[in-house]
Amino acid sequence: MAAKSQICSIWLGSETGILKGVSLTKKQAFNFCEMSCLSRDQEVCVMAWGDPHESEVLVGSVNGTVKTFSTDKGIFTASRECGDPSQGRFTGLAVTDSSMITCVESGLLKVWKEGSTETVEVNVGNGVCRMQQNQSQRHHVATGGKENPLKVWDLERPDKPIFTAKNVAHDWLDMRVPVWVRDIGFIPDSDKIVTCTGHHQVRVYDPSTPQRRPVLEAQFGEYPLTALSLPASQGTVVVGNTHGELAILDLRKGLVCGCLKGLAGAVRGLQCHPSLPLVASCGLDRFLRVHSLEDRSLQHKVYLKSRLNCVLLSSRELESSNADVSGDVEEVKAEEDEVWDTMETVTEKAKKRAAQKDEATVTGVDANKEKKASKKKKKVM
Repeated sequence: MAAKSQICSIWLGSETGILKGVSLTKKQAFNFCEMSCLSRDQEVCVMAWGDPHESEVLVGSVNGTVKTFSTDKGIFTASRECGDPSQGRFTGLAVTDSSMITCVESGLLKVWKEGSTETVEVNVGNGVCRMQQNQSQRHHVATGGKENPLKVWDLERPDKPIFTAKNVAHDWLDMRVPVWVRDIGFIPDSDKIVTCTGHHQVRVYDPSTPQRRPVLEAQFGEYPLTALSLPASQGTVVVGNTHGELAILDLRKGLVCGCLKGLAGAVRGLQCHPSLPLVASCGLDRFLRVHSLEDRSLQHKVYLKSRLNCVLLSSRELESSNADVSGDVEEVKAEEDEVWDTMETVTEKAKKRAAQKDEATVTGVDANKEKKASKKKKKVM
């Protein structure tokens, strides 16, 4: 996506199969789906822009279909069977000038040529967690997963990878370090690649050098990292983990620059703005959040009712008429906490309960005194 001056709207995919659009300027949220036929089979796994003008959104679902959504018309215009649910979920979706690229968990990567039923199939290895396209060289993609190291493929010559990462050295106990690549990012204007792992590591690789091991390694937190994104200012990366923690890491020193607060669930979608110091995140807590990377403040917070899997930033404005497909338009409040701040504090019930407790305590004391007095009388008798 080319550099834009601002974020006008954000597109998100949910577990329930709904494609959601949020207009930040109009403060409205839109649902684009046939609400009567929602199911977990329609869960959105991956999303990508279908063209450079952001007029089409490609949506990959758990059932193996890739649907094309027109942002101009506000409807789904096409659907294509691109996978088999038995081979796993989509782990990546991308487009080139004349083809579409899909990858599933079993490691089957396919290149779907436009206007043709023929496909190019590449086996990238089992247990794939992520397939990512290099935006500067769109025929290059990187893959990685559980016990499947980082590999870079040239889809014009897909016989073998052009780069295969080597596992790091054994740990201090001389035990092998497990491989678990969760997300991948290409550093713009360089050959370097950033990965985050399920063992809370961030690694930088440089395929232009003979070294196949990481040229830098950093760690964040104690929990598996699930997503990463590269900000407009080079030299840093934003990562999120399964406990709703977001952090900015310095890729030169391998240190944590700061954390972004407010999340309450696992991070599943993360994207930095290509020109502004902003990052959008979503996940299991059902909130879309936009943070500033300069002062780490929360700029926008929107509750969207469904668990969210992926996010796309757009400079195009959402039109209200586009939501007619579902008829579901929600007003987004800038600060939901204001509702709670303006509510009166009710203390009468608390006071009544306290009074009842005091009465019960006094009654209990009186009863104990009467029992002791009766015992003394019996002894005297």
